[in-house]
Amino acid sequence: MEYHVIESLVVAVILGFAIGMQRTMAHLYTQEGRPKTLFAGSHTFALISLLGFLSGQLATLAPYIVTTIAIALVILVALSYLAKSFLFQKIGMTTQITALITYLLGLMIYFDLKEYAVFIGVVMIVLLESKPKLQKIEQHISQGDLNATVLLLAMTFLILPVLPNEMIGPYSLFNPYKTWLMAVIISAVSFIGYVAIKVLGNQRGILFTGVFGGLISSTAITISLSKIYLTQKMFLQNFVAAIAIASTFMFLRVLFEAYVINQKVALVLLIPYLLATFSGLIYVYVIYQRTQALKMEVENQEIAKNPLQLSEAIKFGLLFGVIYGVTTLVHHYGDIGVYAVSFVSGLGDVDAIALSLSQLEIDQKISLTASVHGIVIASVTNSLVKLGIVYWVGGRTIGMRMSLFYLIALGMMGIGLWVNTLVFP
Repeated sequence: MEYHVIESLVVAVILGFAIGMQRTMAHLYTQEGRPKTLFAGSHTFALISLLGFLSGQLATLAPYIVTTIAIALVILVALSYLAKSFLFQKIGMTTQITALITYLLGLMIYFDLKEYAVFIGVVMIVLLESKPKLQKIEQHISQGDLNATVLLLAMTFLILPVLPNEMIGPYSLFNPYKTWLMAVIISAVSFIGYVAIKVLGNQRGILFTGVFGGLISSTAITISLSKIYLTQKMFLQNFVAAIAIASTFMFLRVLFEAYVINQKVALVLLIPYLLATFSGLIYVYVIYQRTQALKMEVENQEIAKNPLQLSEAIKFGLLFGVIYGVTTLVHHYGDIGVYAVSFVSGLGDVDAIALSLSQLEIDQKISLTASVHGIVIASVTNSLVKLGIVYWVGGRTIGMRMSLFYLIALGMMGIGLWVNTLVFP
């Protein structure tokens, strides 16, 4: 006997057994603790995989044996499904489909596709094991969320490809393709944060809300938590940690947005923004060690509503277009004009100016230095605005804690910019 044949046979049996073991454990007991009636267990799945392997081996002697056995297996699976439906009023057919795939995996292993078969088998086990979690996620998905997902797909794969990638309009200041691309990027980032909060729930803790809420709007999180702090002042450290983590994620979000558009700009921003991020995370960790257990639901329209709406995408696209056009015009006045626009933009939003300046550097309308410094100015301005919000809404006590956070984070960013002068002379 050839060694590689025996090895493949053993792999087929073990893979089938592993798949069957997952099915057995998933169906072992009902909620009352009584055994469930199971179509096939670990031994049966091992035999099904072995059957697929033997079918491939005998195919040279009996050309139709693979098809014949496959049809017989489909009939057997169909009968088991009908019996389950009538006797137990169960309509799920996950185990039956798994059995058919296991047969095919046995065939693949015989035909020297062992690596692919094992990979598919592991993926299938992971999917089967995560089924209860996926069902919980489905319970949190509304029709509006499904429509939003379809909208994101349409924005990315239907609308974006047909838009002209060239400057049009008066003074050639507007590029439809790039404008819509920016809308897609920021909508996707915000949608990720929204889905995380929708599925996992912001009632798990304000720190958790700060993490994913920072992907949507760190300013909105700052306003919400500062207001709630006034009614929960005994949990000062919790609110400081949550607002700080949301602001920290703002640095990561800007760095990611720059990387998607312009890797050269992102490379220069890498050191200062990572230093700001890491120092912010360290500050949050130190504060978190002093927090008390606090689980509460944070209500805010900006983080509770789905950010993936056509109107929101159009608003951001228009904002990007306006900032891009204004910056293009004022760059004739030198870098000072770019910095002025960055400062004004940072008063309300960082995303649009970060994407705009990254794209303008690619278009060679501003220098790399002006692009990087403009993004930094907008980030610092936005951070100071949020600090002002904390003082104004939450008061002096929480404001002092956040002042220390921004002093550390922005100070480390400044050190990173100094390091850049040595790395990028």
